[in-house]
Amino acid sequence: MEITEDTVAETVFAKFDALPSKSKPVVDINGVSGWVPLSGIVFVNGTALRRLFRSLQLMLMQENNSNAKCVALATGMKCLSSNKIPQAHGIVLHDWHAEVLALRGLNHFLIQECYDLAQFPKSHSRYVRWRDTGELSSHRGLQPFTIREGFKMYMFSTEAPCGDASMELTMSAQPDATPWQQIVLNDSKKSIPALNGRGFFSELGTVRRKPSRPDSQPTLSKSCSDKLALKQCTSILSSPASLLICPENAFLDTLILPESEFVASACYRAFGPAGRMRPVANNVWSGGYLYRPFNISTTKRKFEHSRHRAELQPVHPKPSNISVLWTERLQETLINGVLQGRKQTDLKGGSAVCRLKISRLVSETLTLLAISMVVEGLRNLTYADLKQASVLEERRKVKQQVTEAALVGWIPNVEDNFDL
Repeated sequence: MEITEDTVAETVFAKFDALPSKSKPVVDINGVSGWVPLSGIVFVNGTALRRLFRSLQLMLMQENNSNAKCVALATGMKCLSSNKIPQAHGIVLHDWHAEVLALRGLNHFLIQECYDLAQFPKSHSRYVRWRDTGELSSHRGLQPFTIREGFKMYMFSTEAPCGDASMELTMSAQPDATPWQQIVLNDSKKSIPALNGRGFFSELGTVRRKPSRPDSQPTLSKSCSDKLALKQCTSILSSPASLLICPENAFLDTLILPESEFVASACYRAFGPAGRMRPVANNVWSGGYLYRPFNISTTKRKFEHSRHRAELQPVHPKPSNISVLWTERLQETLINGVLQGRKQTDLKGGSAVCRLKISRLVSETLTLLAISMVVEGLRNLTYADLKQASVLEERRKVKQQVTEAALVGWIPNVEDNFDL
């Protein structure tokens, strides 16, 4: 029995269905359920399948089903406005759109796997392994860990990524297709023109900020289309995770969308080698980095809390303000980028995947490994120091070249630095 797009979607749905009701959209007094986007990461281990005896067809079918593992999932559709980031202090998430939050959850999960291996070197991880001495070099990267060979990573999302991959869908849904007026962000040094959100529909193939209402506070958080496009070159690993894990096996194989959310021309323009990524389509860098475009395919499966299903209700549905994050090691319910029931100013409100906690987990793992970084002393690090570590030099080079050549107009977000 072959792993299909429907299998991947059902694997994510099964994990979401098992979550407590407090982590799902609320049904109001009129019986109307809110809607929310869902994204999940599924690992499929093809290596184990090849080890089976080809003649044992029944065993093959059973093993194939069990090898599709949902490792992380998330719901959400909001982000932090630029004027609030200086007060985030590494505690408040900048972006909790479902795709971004699911990837943060996956990174946290992989870092925890590395931490366990560092603490107990003879232990075993299904997903991560130590790299052999012969694998460590300036050309292949010096990270001590790598994702095990044989895995394919699938991302299933119930909505097309915001930004360029969904512009045609956005245009078709507008009662008035007139592009919204461009916003200018005021900076202490200069005025910065904001990236387009959902406006300026005639501009396709461009970098966009997260969409929002025209009257809301602007953000410089890039769209999910842009972030996923960049990850085709930098891998799914974040900067902190890239201090520990080599990116060579850390690229998405396939992005799966519902049929109703897939516009071929938009997706191939946003992500494909013949679209806006053409300038870097043949690039290969050191350290395991290269442009590795993911496949894009569709499923007929539908999410019960999707916007399209909610719109079929007699009363107009509201978007849910509740986000959930789940991994094999973690489950959290979030509101406004912090743990449910906590304020954004509360230090105890930080998610396990917030910048501060992930960076501290990486620092603790590096301490166990006795790996010294170019910056002095792990205990005196700031988040900015961590991102400037020498092992990330090639990653910084990749990001700079991709954003200058392909994702033109990429504006860095407001700085959120803090002590670790």
